Amino acid sequence: MLLELKETFSPGVRYMLLSALGFALMAVCVKAVSSYDIPVLEIVAARAIVSLVISYLDVKRKRISLWGTHKPLLIARGVVGALALMCVYFSVTTLPLAEATILQYLHPVFTALLALFFLKERVQYSTMICIVLSILGLTVMVKPDLISGYSVELPWISVAAALIGALGSAVAYVIVRRLSQSEDSSVIIFYFPLIALPVSVFLLGSDFVMPNGEALVLLILVGVFTQVGQVGLTKAMQHEKASKATAYSYVQVIFSLVLGGVFFAEIPTLWTLIGGGLIMTGALINVLWKR
Repeated sequence: MLLELKETFSPGVRYMLLSALGFALMAVCVKAVSSYDIPVLEIVAARAIVSLVISYLDVKRKRISLWGTHKPLLIARGVVGALALMCVYFSVTTLPLAEATILQYLHPVFTALLALFFLKERVQYSTMICIVLSILGLTVMVKPDLISGYSVELPWISVAAALIGALGSAVAYVIVRRLSQSEDSSVIIFYFPLIALPVSVFLLGSDFVMPNGEALVLLILVGVFTQVGQVGLTKAMQHEKASKATAYSYVQVIFSLVLGGVFFAEIPTLWTLIGGGLIMTGALINVLWKR
């Protein structure tokens, strides 16, 4: 019994659970700091500063080149990641935490479609099931009145931002998968804040808001928890098969449900639970089918 438990919570699984908790706490801090009227672009810039410093020190610790070998692809990863992050943060600040997190897990659908159209990869049956369940789950969450008389809907602009963020995450994932064949993971992570910082500062313009003490702490924690999530994810992939590690990443949804209730008194609707369950089921089928 103890041996089975030890195998279940292997180092790779523990790192993935740490990653999921890190990203969930990051979302809590993003939502909390937005209540101080801090613009989304300023939150992105603050996260980029913290991540840039930590990533820079990590690359230097490894005594490798900062700039990598495939610079155009690294820059593309940074640009796509920065734009996706802006959309994700906007959805987190304007949607309940659970809903914003669930919508992010539509990225397997976008990844499959990108692979089909640009890489000419065949869509597997498990991915087809994932796409059908995800679309059905999205409909139940966003437009429940199509199924019942329930009329409360999620704001479309926030849902659109979450979907664009999921699409950007899928594009970034495809690029990272390509870069991982030749680039060190620390260099790939370094390019993200390297691009996100100047882009977010440029777009922010004169809308900068000077944070007070509490807001400043939250902004720093956004960067810290992000790094915890990224490091945990990287370590998990090193210790565990990708399918098993990715399956455990969906625990982030549970963390978000709990944290949303604790910190923001958010109680998900029945339609959120049903739609989210369909999306999670489709994503897990896609991940675990081969196993």
